[in-house]
This record gives sequence, C-alpha cells and structure tokens, in this order.
Amino acid sequence: MSKAKVSSINIGLSEKDRSKIADGLSRMLADSYTLYLKTHNFHWNVTGPMFQTLHLMFMTQYTETWNAVDMLAERIRALGHPAPGSYQQFAALTSIKDSEGVPNAKEMIRQLVEGQETVVRTAREVLPIAEKAGDQPTVDLLSARMQVHEQNAWMLRSLLEE
Repeated sequence: MSKAKVSSINIGLSEKDRSKIADGLSRMLADSYTLYLKTHNFHWNVTGPMFQTLHLMFMTQYTETWNAVDMLAERIRALGHPAPGSYQQFAALTSIKDSEGVPNAKEMIRQLVEGQETVVRTAREVLPIAEKAGDQPTVDLLSARMQVHEQNAWMLRSLLEE
C-alpha cells in the first residue's frame, strides 16, 4: 500500500516565514492555554465578597479564551506546522507564571491582569513578523486577540483600584 503524498503548501508565504510565524503563534497558543487554565482554576476557587462578580467574569473570560485557542492552533496548522498540544509543550513555550496554592481574590485579579498583558505582549512580538511576510490572516487574528486581552486586562485592573 502506498502512502498518499501531501502536496506542498503554496499560499504565497515562504517556508521560512511560515515557520517563524508558526513558532510565534505556538508561543501565543501556549500563553493563551495557560491563561485559560489559570482563569478557570480561579473561577472554581475564588471566594470573598466579590465572589459572584468574579466567578461570572472569570467564566466569561475563560470561555472566550478557550474558543480562541482553537483559532490559534488551526492557524498554525494552516501554515503547515504541528500545533503544540501537551502540558509539557505549553510549559516550555509559555511566558505566564503558574500560581501556587489558592491566592486570595485580589491576587487572582492581579495575576490575571499580568496574564492578559503577557498574551498581548506575545502577540505584539509576532505581529511584525506576520506583517513583514504579508500574512494578513495572522495579522487579523493577532489584532483581534490583542483587542480582547487588552480589554480584559483593563476590566480586571479596574477592580484593583481603590
């Protein structure tokens, strides 16, 4: 039985550019998945006088992020590269620090602001690579993700103000 040959990708981006973009998107995927997991953990474990508000806010944010990880992984695949998908791979690629134990609500918010902003910074690092290569779908995806994460960071940060 012969193996079917996969045709080469010819979408107007060089293999080198596709590889660099996929590497950046892999870091973005790892950051997003790690932020998703942290936000979901905090949703389960938040306590205190703002419980209801934070429980619902965290659920909204983790649900949106969960949907985004699929878009990121599928963009990596469309560029012809495997998407990372294990905790080991995500741990090696992410810039988001894991939390230890169960922090109080204010510390949860602080860590999530930091996580949201980390995802934005990662997207900003990948954006010029995609722009230079003329990869508009990736530029659009990164721009949309930055907008969501900047808004989430702002909303969370506003809860820390006295």
